[in-house]
Amino acid sequence: MAGEESSGDVTVARTFRALVESAEKKFARVRDAPSHSRGGPYGHYFHSVFKSYMRLWKYQQENRVKLIGSGLQRWEIGEIASRIGQLYFNQYMRTSEARFLIEAYVFYEAILHRKYFDQGSKKDKGVRFKELRFYARFLMVSLILNRSEMVNLLVDKFKALVDDSKSTFPDTTNFKEWKLVLQEILRFTKADASVLNVRPLRFCALFDSYPSSLPHVARFHAKKVLKFEDALLTSYHKNEVKFAEITLDTFRMLQCLEWEPSGSFYQKHQVESQENGALADHSAASGLIDINLAADMTDPSLPPNPRKAILHRPSVTQLIAVIATICEELPPESVMLLYLSATGNAGHGNVSTSESSGSSRKSSKSNHSYHEKSSYLRENHVNGMGDSNHYFESGLWLGPSRDGGPNNLYPGDIIPFTRRPIFLIVDSDNSHAFKVLHGAERGETAALFLSPLRPSFKNPTDTDIMQHGSQFTLFLTAPLQAFCQLVGLTLSDDDMDVQSDADSIISTAFSEWEVILCTSTSLHLVWAQVLSDHFLRRLILRFIFCRSVLTFFRPREGNDQYLPVCLPEFPNSLSPTSEVVLSAIFRLVKRLKVESCFDFHGMS
Repeated sequence: MAGEESSGDVTVARTFRALVESAEKKFARVRDAPSHSRGGPYGHYFHSVFKSYMRLWKYQQENRVKLIGSGLQRWEIGEIASRIGQLYFNQYMRTSEARFLIEAYVFYEAILHRKYFDQGSKKDKGVRFKELRFYARFLMVSLILNRSEMVNLLVDKFKALVDDSKSTFPDTTNFKEWKLVLQEILRFTKADASVLNVRPLRFCALFDSYPSSLPHVARFHAKKVLKFEDALLTSYHKNEVKFAEITLDTFRMLQCLEWEPSGSFYQKHQVESQENGALADHSAASGLIDINLAADMTDPSLPPNPRKAILHRPSVTQLIAVIATICEELPPESVMLLYLSATGNAGHGNVSTSESSGSSRKSSKSNHSYHEKSSYLRENHVNGMGDSNHYFESGLWLGPSRDGGPNNLYPGDIIPFTRRPIFLIVDSDNSHAFKVLHGAERGETAALFLSPLRPSFKNPTDTDIMQHGSQFTLFLTAPLQAFCQLVGLTLSDDDMDVQSDADSIISTAFSEWEVILCTSTSLHLVWAQVLSDHFLRRLILRFIFCRSVLTFFRPREGNDQYLPVCLPEFPNSLSPTSEVVLSAIFRLVKRLKVESCFDFHGMS
């Protein structure tokens, strides 16, 4: 009888190892698949590998006692769960569906509280690497979900684990890379914490819908209405704050273009009865990870999030290829949002902000070969208004060196994609170079938001964009926090009344501006056709706020460099000097007692 049992255990162990090998082979196909991949084989591969891991997970649950008796280690169970969490996160990055992000969180949290890696990690260097990778991935998921308490806990544990690795495994130097990862996450969390987020960056009906303007929004209908379904977010700055391949700016934009999930997060901490797990009872619920918990944490009534592809430090050719892919697959009557955050390249010599006006200038010799390769574009971009070389002489710098055209993204590179509707946000010290796109489109007028060429701060020491992220992007994602950063004001938990009043002033203003947008007879079709979208309408309102605030910020030399630009222009009724806009900014300034930072030309 014992021999039969032993034979059965061997069969179970062999079957388990075969399932592990099969799942790992399939996992290798999708592990590095690009997040911008929409169709093609990726969807099939994901379904196949996910099915394999679910089969593997179920098998180890049903045969846990036999497998442990055959030598299965707890870290192996943790590795399977970690892979499933990674699959869920990869699918979230590909589809932007919140349920996948939450499922990833559920699996990672279970791994943490069940301490799957603890014992093996103390003895085996390979297991220690697996545990470090688990913490890094869980940190990313927790950051995107804004689980600040969990982020703080994970940072502490991750730091302790990195510090312990040197003493536990003294004969290896392979942990240096993990010290760099630790430095990244510490820098990222410090920069993110420097902005007090009292409300989610995601679209939340409680904060971002205004009852008094809702009837006007509901009745509004342009001649043409576009759906916002796809976005491409990219960033390329030297020494920018980032974690893995998500920078602080793309992190903020990523959340800004999503719905806030509803419901309570999964908080059921299930710790097994034995640290080594050998005698733990896995037949009850305590041994399970519920893979359907996302259903309790998401609101099925919410529309789907627009899909977002994030490119970190792409080459120009890679960026153009991804834009082309998204445009090709963009559904009819839809608009793509393109967010570009990068250092400017003024076209000749060192970049000078004062030269970054987008005016025509002769190309440098280093750009000559690139201009030749792009001649077919230039020939097609002459719009009857003279030479079109200025489309290719000033742009953004995407590369380790400013030498050579292949590292430069020019306005002319974007023109071919204006055959489809595009909402372009350029955040750069040379953003105004992209003004030339207006009027040069090949089919659809582009909606353009161009950042100031220089940020504005009360305290000059706060001007390092790399330490806090872009000021313009912050205005678009967290306007009150951007305003406070501008004037050097720090609001704490003790200032909740002041903060609430400031929020109320901004909300009232946005509600009034929404009504004006929805009832204006001079609103350009470019804005009218996207106004029904919650995310894009919120960006429009925040741009109006940003421009008006910066307009009245204390006078500076060359003031135009400190102001953002929108093309086509908004109606005069929402210009910075209009009564409805000016009065709102004045009320906010007065409530926060920062009148000394602004000049309203005698208004009292």
